[in-house]
Amino acid sequence: MLTDTKTRKLEEIRPESGRRLRMYACGPTVYRFQHVGNYRTFLLGDLIVRVGEVLHSWQVQLVQNITDVGHLADDTGIELAGEDKMLLAAREEGRDPFDIARFYEAQFHEDCAALNIRPADVYPRASESIDLMVDLIEKLIAKGHAYVGSDESVYFDARSFPSYGALSGNRLEDLRAGHRHDADDLSVGKRFHADWALWKHAGEQRQMVWDTPWGRGFPGWHLECSAMSLHHLGETFDVHTGGIDLRFPHHEDERAQSNAAVGHEVVQRWVHGEHLLAEGRKMAKSTGNVVLVRDVVDRGFDPLALRLFFLTGRYRQQMNLTWDALAAADRRLKRWRSRVAEWAETTSTAMCADYVQRLRDAFDDDLDTPTALVALGELEKDPEIPPGSKFETFAWVDRILGLDLARDVGRPRDVIAELPTGAAELLQQRAGARDAKDWTGSDSLRDELAALGVDVTDGPDGQTWSVRGR
Repeated sequence: MLTDTKTRKLEEIRPESGRRLRMYACGPTVYRFQHVGNYRTFLLGDLIVRVGEVLHSWQVQLVQNITDVGHLADDTGIELAGEDKMLLAAREEGRDPFDIARFYEAQFHEDCAALNIRPADVYPRASESIDLMVDLIEKLIAKGHAYVGSDESVYFDARSFPSYGALSGNRLEDLRAGHRHDADDLSVGKRFHADWALWKHAGEQRQMVWDTPWGRGFPGWHLECSAMSLHHLGETFDVHTGGIDLRFPHHEDERAQSNAAVGHEVVQRWVHGEHLLAEGRKMAKSTGNVVLVRDVVDRGFDPLALRLFFLTGRYRQQMNLTWDALAAADRRLKRWRSRVAEWAETTSTAMCADYVQRLRDAFDDDLDTPTALVALGELEKDPEIPPGSKFETFAWVDRILGLDLARDVGRPRDVIAELPTGAAELLQQRAGARDAKDWTGSDSLRDELAALGVDVTDGPDGQTWSVRGR
């Protein structure tokens, strides 16, 4: 069950093609580093893939676009200074726009790997899908949904699509003309102020242009996803994800284009993730609070602590990122890895059915990851569950969580957490007491360590330890 933006309620997710779930995830615009708020959205798609595969045995086909052209600085249909965000970045950095795109695209893949976000099956690039877009525009013109404006650009006729606004709740009559311009929008070539550009006519100086039946130009941002999703997933697919900021106008316009072209509803379920705030404010370059994955690493945190932090909130609710919250997630991640490593040294036992069912129910209930984490915390401390069963259950659920909880299994764990002052000496003394079979002294030293916040566990290979709360 996931919350469908279009119906505004929980809906069952059921693949139309047997056990094959087809999904499209709006990807990055590669003119800069993606901030961690973007990766929270990308994680949404990753979780849907993992839940589908692990809990339902579906084969999930994921397509995620790479926008490397056409993302206008103003998407109202009015071109600002003849440039889009790719070209602005190229000018600022003094590099070729395609070099810019490939560099930041590589950084995107690198960050996804650091966060255990698994690769999509295909990453179509907008710049390599121009023929698909031209074909789609021709189809929309032939069906009466698009026209060539007086400025030689091609526009979608918003009034030709009666259900426009189903995603966002906006009504055509309530939409104001270009929000950055007071001039009559009809002067730029549109017939109606809410129409948007499918293809923009380019001036002589503009880079990244292509020849089409309507002259040299470049695609509108909204058109790209329609063309690529229809091509790679077909005329009907199951789930479309993206950030809540894309609901309007991007996804509203995309839905209109795709449905108008094929004559029916293309996307069965629209699923949007909410904003990530940073220290209480929306993350933006203008406010100076943008956080990158590399910033998390530079602070000394495991990047998967960021993934764990994301899991502490529901995808459809805003979250507020603070360094204190990230530090807490990092401590919990280290503690769970330590526990899993300890449990791995015990006799394997079947997973605990009650906890497994609780976890299944949480994930199937609109990706309720906070409830799943609560269940895991209770399992960790449950004295009735054998360590071997805890290990198997944590290892199983980590196929969905993607936290590499078994990373330390079979490895030395002497650097899992920083020891309090004096604890290292006590651990050394206790190891000596155990070697001398001084069990009374060993137990006394264990109590002293516990008072310092260090929990010690004895196993076949000697003592292991973890710092409480880390």
